[in-house]
Formats: sequence, C-alpha cells, structure tokens
Amino acid sequence: MKTIKIFLMNALFFILFLIQSTNLYAQDPIKVASNVYKKVLLENDKIRVMEVVFAPGTKTAWHSHPDHSVYALSSGKIQITDKGKPAVTIDVKMGTAMYLPSVTHMAKNIGTTTIKLIVTEIKPVKK
Repeated sequence: MKTIKIFLMNALFFILFLIQSTNLYAQDPIKVASNVYKKVLLENDKIRVMEVVFAPGTKTAWHSHPDHSVYALSSGKIQITDKGKPAVTIDVKMGTAMYLPSVTHMAKNIGTTTIKLIVTEIKPVKK
C-alpha cells in the first residue's frame, strides 16, 4: 500500500511538471519578454501590434505567437530557435517584411546593432 502511494505521488508530481513545462512554451511575449517587447501599439479583437527593441546580446524567454508579420525598422543579425528545431540565424534587413505562421520560439540578437521591429499578430477568429 505504501509503495502504491509513493508511486501515485511521484506520478502526480511528474504530471504537474509536464503541465508547467508546456506552459513555459506558450507565453505571451509582452509578459515574458518585456525586455524586448516594449509596448503594444494597437490591440483589438483582430490584431495586436507590438514595438520590439532588441539590443545586442539580448535574448527572449520562450514565447508564442499566433500567425504574425514582422516589419524591420533597422538591420541586424538574430538567432531564432523554434520549439523542437535547431536555431536559425537571420540577417534582418531594414525595410523588409515577412509573414510567419503561429510559433513558439525564443530569440537572441547575435549582432552588434540594435534591431527594431514591428510585430503584428493576427488573432484567431472567434467562433
């Protein structure tokens, strides 16, 4: 009986750990990466537009985005690591825009310049 209780307690702690670990990967960038995601410029039921300022050497915590676009206000070099994938280095060019599908990732400015971006998240349609 004591062995079963110990097993059940260990199983419960393991399940709680797994639940907490998945929450670490699904965080709002404004909350968990406020060192980079400086402010919300516009938010409504369809989109959220955020100002991002990424100093050299700065990295973000794991965070998630729905489908989103990124517009580069300045150039630089960034390393992006999507959940479950190897890191990718991107040379960001001022004036470029890109569309990205929903993702959980982290990022690091590996260049020598501050990168400024506008990130626009496209909110899922509510049914």
